[in-house]
Amino acid sequence: MIRPVATEIVLFVAPFVLYAVFLWATKAGVLHPDSWPLARIAWLTMAALVLVLGSFLYFAHFAGAPVGSTYVPAHIEDGKFVPGAMK
Repeated sequence: MIRPVATEIVLFVAPFVLYAVFLWATKAGVLHPDSWPLARIAWLTMAALVLVLGSFLYFAHFAGAPVGSTYVPAHIEDGKFVPGAMK
């Protein structure tokens, strides 16, 4: 469960990190308050939310089991453990 949460956190933080790298590369003050105006933070937040929403839609559409498949739970077969699978 930590991987999907970590993916969404990384996608949300990415625009802010890229902007900080841009500030650093242009020799602007990364920690200076004038480099982070409220309008810029609002645009970065909107970009981050678009990335997160896009990843939600991508994973909902392309991840998971195929349509019409049935989950077969884990069981013991001939004395061996058979993990759960979609069939």
